[in-house]
Amino acid sequence: GFFPDEVIIQILARLPIKSLFRTKCVSKSWYNLISDKYFTNRYNEVSIRNPMVLVEINDPTLNSKPSLILVDNSKGVSEFSLDFVNDRVKIRSSGNGLLCCSSIPDKGVYYVCNPMTKEYRLLPKTRERPFSRFYPDGEATLVGLACDIYTQTYNVVLAGYHRSFGHRPGRTFTCMVFDSDSNKWRKFVTLQNDNFTHMNRNQAVFVNGALHWLTASCSSVMVLDLGTEIWGKIELPSEVTCEARNIRVYLLECEGRLSVVEISDVWMSIWVMVGGDYRVGEWCMVDRVSLRCIRGMVPGVFPISQTNECVFLATHKQVLVYQRRSRVWMEMYSVKHSSVLPLWFSAHAFRSTVFSCK
Repeated sequence: GFFPDEVIIQILARLPIKSLFRTKCVSKSWYNLISDKYFTNRYNEVSIRNPMVLVEINDPTLNSKPSLILVDNSKGVSEFSLDFVNDRVKIRSSGNGLLCCSSIPDKGVYYVCNPMTKEYRLLPKTRERPFSRFYPDGEATLVGLACDIYTQTYNVVLAGYHRSFGHRPGRTFTCMVFDSDSNKWRKFVTLQNDNFTHMNRNQAVFVNGALHWLTASCSSVMVLDLGTEIWGKIELPSEVTCEARNIRVYLLECEGRLSVVEISDVWMSIWVMVGGDYRVGEWCMVDRVSLRCIRGMVPGVFPISQTNECVFLATHKQVLVYQRRSRVWMEMYSVKHSSVLPLWFSAHAFRSTVFSCK
């Protein structure tokens, strides 16, 4: 009774999840306080302001499941695994503390899990034929995870062009949406002409109730409004171009807003969309960063996560952080062995939230 409950909530909301669960044993009042939905919302609000990078590490010298490295700007590096899922899985998408994983031995089997609380949910099979029999690995071209931290509900989206063996895909674009409330998949079909690269699949951005993917041509952003289940498009900033060979474009989220990052040989330019309505929204350049300090790494630099304070980037073997106010670069993590794939193939934006996937 020394502090008001609101003060205790603000203190506890800044603890790591493991420490938070321990405090449930302090007293009945703290147990009830931490178990309350109001506290869960406060905790998640604090957590989403501290983005991290989650990296799946495969050691080719060891015949074992990949380990997960969590890179935190304020707390450093920690390691854990997804062994609690009881399957060999790979991460397909990340959102607000949850991961969507696909089974490696069993095609078409998906899980949603929270690696911090060690909860997981096996999703029902879609009963749909595979999107492809041979590429890319029989799975959906696009995988997205949309998590609403306030309602504690989520959607998993699988989308792609159906193609039979030896044939090119047509324009028929099939989309499957899993709803955590109903525990069911729903399907809708549209006609699309856009292509997506392997790397674009890892950068599904959920903001304003919609999932976003960058097209392979980097000419526009594909938008799926989960409320209406209608596909739309957003044009990129007029200054952004992928015509030059040394220009690369990436799609990120920045504190609840859609963001585009353009990387050239010497500059990293960052835009965010201002205005909540896409029909009247505008792109605004918020930063232009010199890359001379990391000149040798630039060809393999891939931005993963960002806030107004910092930007996380992955290279072939390192995870870097750029502090936007001080303009200082730091190496946060480095692979010690000879990694099979560059880190940016398996790096995901992540946040540590109390989000139940059950």
